[in-house]
Parts: sequence; structure tokens; C-alpha cells
Amino acid sequence: MIAREDFNAYFPSFALAIGVHILVALLMVLGTMHWKPFRQPQPVGLTIEAVIVDTGEIRRQREAAEQALAEAEQRRQEQERRERELAAQRQREKEAAIEQQKQRAEEEQRQKVLAQQQREEREEARRKKEAQEKLQQLRLQRERKLQEERQAQQQELEKIREQREAAERQRQIDAEQLKQLEARKKAEEAEKQRKAQAAEQQKQQALEQQAAAERAAQAGRQAGLQDEYKAAIQSLVRQNWLRPPTARAGLRCKLIIRQIPGGEVIAAVIAGNCNGDEVTRRSVVAAVERASPLPYRGFEKAFEREIEFEFIYDGD
Repeated sequence: MIAREDFNAYFPSFALAIGVHILVALLMVLGTMHWKPFRQPQPVGLTIEAVIVDTGEIRRQREAAEQALAEAEQRRQEQERRERELAAQRQREKEAAIEQQKQRAEEEQRQKVLAQQQREEREEARRKKEAQEKLQQLRLQRERKLQEERQAQQQELEKIREQREAAERQRQIDAEQLKQLEARKKAEEAEKQRKAQAAEQQKQQALEQQAAAERAAQAGRQAGLQDEYKAAIQSLVRQNWLRPPTARAGLRCKLIIRQIPGGEVIAAVIAGNCNGDEVTRRSVVAAVERASPLPYRGFEKAFEREIEFEFIYDGD
């Protein structure tokens, strides 16, 4: 089918061509209007009639018609030329518009791609910045944590050092007190021995005989009394023990306890194996000191000034 724009472009040329043919036909008809047909011979008489035809007029009319036809053809060709130029101009304008629209579309697409790239670059820059900030925060947190741990360790070491110094001072004080008590006790014993020596000599024979009789029975009783004595000390020390969080079940600590008659503790030190940490060891020594005086009444026969004591903790 012919497009509407093409039909509108070629319609004037088509109409002009039809008009020219109609004009030529009219001129030919007008040129022959004055012609008369040959008359049939009359059978009457010998009169001869002649019709004079003006051929010059016919020629002029024909030439005029041909000139008009040539001019019409020239106008038609000119019109067709102008229409072709107009159509070509329109086609160029249409192609230019299409090209311009294509360029605009390409420019818009390019701008969209550029905008998308810029958005992606900004997003990537934002992600990198956030990652760097997060990394910096983590680094600062780790540094603060390490600093706090170092400070805590330093404080703990300082505390342990102070406690050791205090324990050493107390040990020296206890040792000095023990020396004084032992010296005083030796003096008292020497005096008692001197006073009782005479009586002792008199009673020696009787006592030796009585001792020989009781020695066998006492040996059995002494073993049971020693066990009860150690169990009583263990119970009392456990009651006065402030168990630290680091203490674990299965704790075994051997101590040397120095005491005087009546059970008053004058010194207590770790003197053997102890599977507890430093804090636990100090807590056991402190428990012995708080338990002073240790059980004495009823355990006089099992009493010793210096005893080995094993603190035991198997869990609550």
C-alpha cells in the first residue's frame, strides 16, 4: 500500500498530468469544430461546391496546443523536481531527526551509564571508608583491651609482690616471736627441771614401773587420739577457710604449724607439696591463722609444738 505521505507528495503531479491531457483533447476538439463533412453527390445538376479549410489556423492551434502541452510538461517536471527536492529535504530532515533522536538516546544512555558508574564509585568509596573506619575501631578496641590487660597484669603482679613482702615480714616477725617464746620456754623448763629433778629422781622408779604397764595400752590409744586431733584441726581450719574462686576440688597442701600449749598458733607456712595457686596457698595459711587457737583441751597427749598438717579440699 502507498503511504499517505507519498500519496500526498505525488497527487499534484498526477493531477497536473491529467489536466494537460484534458487540455490537449479540448484543443483538438475546438480545432475541428468548423470542419464540415463531405457532402454526398447530388444527383441533380452538375453544380460543384467546395469547402475551403484553413490549415494555418489548425496549425496554429496545434502549435499552441503543443506549446501548452510542452509548458504543462515543463511545469509538471518542475513540480516533480520540486517535489523530489522537497521529499529529499523531508527525508534528510527525517533522517536528521532520527539521527538527532538517536544521538540524544545515545547521550542519555551514556549519561545513565556515567551516572551509574559515579553511583557505583561513590558506593565503593563509601564501603571502603566504612571498612577503614571499622578496622580503625577494631584496632583501637584491641589496643585498649591490650592496655587494660597489661594494666591488670601489672596490678596483679604488684599485689602479689606486696603480699609476698607482707608474708615475708610476717614470717620474720613470727620467727622472732618463736625464738623469744622458745628461749623463754627453755628458761622456764630449765627452772622447772632444776626444781623437779630431786622429786623426779624419787619418783623415777615408781614411774618407770607404771609407765611400763601403761605403755602398751597407751600406744593404741595414742594412734586414735592423733587421728581425732588431726580431724579436729582439719574441721576447724575448713570452717575458717575463705575459698578463693581459683581453688579446685582435689586440693592438697602440706603445712608446718608452730603452736604453744593451749593451741595458739605462732606460725604457719607451706612446707610441702601444694597443688593450689599462690592465692589459694595464702588463703590456706590465713585459714590456719584464723582458726587459732587450735583444738587443745582433750588432746593434750597428742599436742606437739610443731606439727605437719595437710589441708584437704575435695569439693563441697
